[in-house]
Amino acid sequence: MSVFIPNMLIALREGVEAALIVGIIVAYLVKVGRKDVLPKLWIGVILAAAIPMGCGIYWTWGPSTLTFQAQEILGGSLSIVAVGFVTWMIFWMGKNSRKMTAELKDKAEAALESGNPMALVWMAVFAVCREGAETAIFVWATVKSSGDTGVIWPAAGVIVGLILAIVIGWLIYKGSVSINLKLFFNITGYLLILVAAGIMMYGIGDLQEAGVLPGWGVYLYDYSAVIGPVAGQWWFVLLNAFFNVQYWFYPTHAQFAGWIIYLVVVLVLFTLQIKGIIFTDKGKKAAPKVNEKASEETEASDATVEEAAEEAQIAG
Repeated sequence: MSVFIPNMLIALREGVEAALIVGIIVAYLVKVGRKDVLPKLWIGVILAAAIPMGCGIYWTWGPSTLTFQAQEILGGSLSIVAVGFVTWMIFWMGKNSRKMTAELKDKAEAALESGNPMALVWMAVFAVCREGAETAIFVWATVKSSGDTGVIWPAAGVIVGLILAIVIGWLIYKGSVSINLKLFFNITGYLLILVAAGIMMYGIGDLQEAGVLPGWGVYLYDYSAVIGPVAGQWWFVLLNAFFNVQYWFYPTHAQFAGWIIYLVVVLVLFTLQIKGIIFTDKGKKAAPKVNEKASEETEASDATVEEAAEEAQIAG
């Protein structure tokens, strides 16, 4: 049960991103009277979600015939990859969320005018597949680092997160809810950076235990005795599932270095991005506009779901 909430958070964050992109495309297709494309789009979206999720299930709970060392190397490597994925995703959304609606509409209009509606289907498929792959890898890393061998609670967390994301996406499309996207992605971004830092410690530890990196068993300090009395407490189990706090009490030199460097660098860069100092879309050349109306709509785009909801209402 300890990994239910972390997995739900991951699936919710990734699911909302995918739902926003698909919702924008669907709203545009309905608006321009191309509902005939929707069946192909939904088939592509379902397949794009099912394939990475199936792979994630197999990676996490499938049979294992690898040696212990191979498992540790694979676990450590994929943990580092998961950290890289989530870090890239956080900064990508911070940079592109403000222009996402306008850019997607420009691409959609260009695709329809060129007589290639399947390009819209592939846009949605790629978005869902990308978010699904990120979710699968990050959930795998979270489950492995927590030591939870169960299936029900981790899977339930992912399912609940995805259901909530779908509901949010549908409400946005119908114009029934207004959420500040920027605030949502900023808060979940900070949380996921802390989660990723813990997975970084776990991944480095796995690579050390496999002999890929030196220093396994040589701790910078050791306060592991402090954990004993609280190890079974619900709040410690929850914190450990989120942030791998157990490693805070007895990290190796490499684990501590990786954790502190990642936290300091990424937190500082992310904060600077939020303040609009770096990694923003300012100065970015807008995509060629098909007509004056598209230009006006692009200039009017903002980062809030309220405006996305208004567009969806117009579509309806």
